[in-house]
Amino acid sequence: MRDNDSAIATATIAVGTPEAPATATPDPSAAPAAPIGPAPARRSPLTGGALLAALGVAAFSLTFPATAWALEGMSAWTVVMLRSVLAAVLAGGALAVLRVRLPERRHWAGIAVVAGGVVLGFPLLTTLALQTSTTSHAAVVVGLLPLTTAACSAVRTGARPSRTFWAASLVGAVVVIGFAVQQSGGAPGRGDLLLFAALLVCAAGYTEGGRLARHLPGWQVIGWALVLALPVTVTGTAFALSAEPVRLTAHSVAGLLWLAVGSQFLGLVVWYRGMAAIGISKASQLQLAQPLLTLVWSVLLLGEHLPPAAPVAAMAVLVCIAVTQRSR
Repeated sequence: MRDNDSAIATATIAVGTPEAPATATPDPSAAPAAPIGPAPARRSPLTGGALLAALGVAAFSLTFPATAWALEGMSAWTVVMLRSVLAAVLAGGALAVLRVRLPERRHWAGIAVVAGGVVLGFPLLTTLALQTSTTSHAAVVVGLLPLTTAACSAVRTGARPSRTFWAASLVGAVVVIGFAVQQSGGAPGRGDLLLFAALLVCAAGYTEGGRLARHLPGWQVIGWALVLALPVTVTGTAFALSAEPVRLTAHSVAGLLWLAVGSQFLGLVVWYRGMAAIGISKASQLQLAQPLLTLVWSVLLLGEHLPPAAPVAAMAVLVCIAVTQRSR
């Protein structure tokens, strides 16, 4: 968050006459001119944007394990609504303290799509899916998100990635689908259907968020989306807490806090800034690494057994990431 400062420099202009032309008189008190040398290296916008997007992916990779922890003491509806309310308090407080003006009217439709897809739709659908699916299984299914985001971006923004880009994306998607089918025994269930629906709404939210981040700072995009969803999330939280039991444990509290602060706010801040810098399609392909990171977290944090095919899938996905990041 940077303020736009402007400085007005004043200069003295010496005006000469034909008889006595103006000459520059050296100032003996002036400091000697700095030696001319190579300009300091600056970080490329592409490199900086990729780093921000990668930080977002790292934050998102913890979402499913954190959800599993939160579900140990709360119901799915309580987790989804309460995480959004807590994130909205954080984002709304930042907007108020910094006295950020309301976005222009033309941006509110896109912010509503972000709220519906990223704040409400994706968290709700994936949390419901995790009641019947393991974290590792859900992670590999959601690995299709980069392809759905790139397709949504092409339709929404008119982006036209190269054939190499699409070929590498499709290969990565095939790897993820094959991994998911092998793990589920070839029979997708209710959890898979919920996850596929989550892919669609999240891709729409990512696309609109990445587009808006070219006009607004990334943290304001998700911040206003969280605030816009407050009437729904506050009402949902009140109903969920009154109808469903809550059993607070160290895991459930830690999981909920990470979902609110890390996944729902800070992760999306750096993610949207990264997408604005390097493009929605390229940033989305970095998410091919997200299911693999989630698999690691599921082993370390949840004690799940890593599927034998995971290392092979990891290598294939990493190759796809390298190809898509180099293609235009």
